[in-house]
Amino acid sequence: MEQDQHASLFNLSIEPVTKAHLSETAKWARFLAISGMVFMSLAVVGILFFAYYLSSLGGSVDSQFGSQSMFAGFGVGLALFYIILLGVWFFPLLFLLRFANRTKVALAGNDQQALNSAVQNLKMCLRYVGILTIIIMALYAIGILFAIVGLAAASW
Repeated sequence: MEQDQHASLFNLSIEPVTKAHLSETAKWARFLAISGMVFMSLAVVGILFFAYYLSSLGGSVDSQFGSQSMFAGFGVGLALFYIILLGVWFFPLLFLLRFANRTKVALAGNDQQALNSAVQNLKMCLRYVGILTIIIMALYAIGILFAIVGLAAASW
């Protein structure tokens, strides 16, 4: 009954053209999600290698550049920072991959529940990226504000 009410209210259906667009969108979403996850895995390995390199570099550096523990701490801190950044970007890729997989299932079997779940994951991906964008814009605004205040204070 409720399903019929929604169908008659909006009178929407998935036409063959829409199905083709959704299928192609799912393929590209899957490609982007998997490529992003592969890149993230390679980046984690590179970050860990770089952190190890920095910590081992401390023993061969003159005392004028600091101690070995400073290099080790810097390497670990930098590695943690970038791994956290990669962790933040893991979730949109996961939502995108779920969208792609569930869209493929929905279109192959005319499964309305799978299509609903696919669209929900796309919504979550876009919401997540939107919130991150707002946070980054706010950080830029705060940075610009501090720069202006700093320049004004330096000129007095």
